[in-house]
Amino acid sequence: MINPLVRWLGAASTLHVPRRTTGALQRVPVNVVELADARYLVSVRGRTEWVRNLRAAGHCTISRRGHRDRYQAVELAGDRREEVVAAYRSRWGTGQVRRLLDHLPDPDDHPVFRLDLLGRATRG
Repeated sequence: MINPLVRWLGAASTLHVPRRTTGALQRVPVNVVELADARYLVSVRGRTEWVRNLRAAGHCTISRRGHRDRYQAVELAGDRREEVVAAYRSRWGTGQVRRLLDHLPDPDDHPVFRLDLLGRATRG
């Protein structure tokens, strides 16, 4: 019930990724971390369904306030992943996000994807 409300309010971006088995789109509210070199997705809940779907598809669409961009998703490892998780924690590390990150304190528990732009913003 909260996820549709968050998407409708534009409080977060929405990840659109094809499901592994059916190909139907899974829609999940996400926070995109923007650093100087790129945009990133961090799974604060660990190895979730959307993470498994994104690994399988290798691409996704991110929408926010009527704009949709297509991306190739490249999973990160090692030091770079730790840097991105730290930036995510710095930006959104309060409330529920803090509790989730504290529950899984190791950055290795949080899959991170760099988003490489495939298609520029469209409306709708």
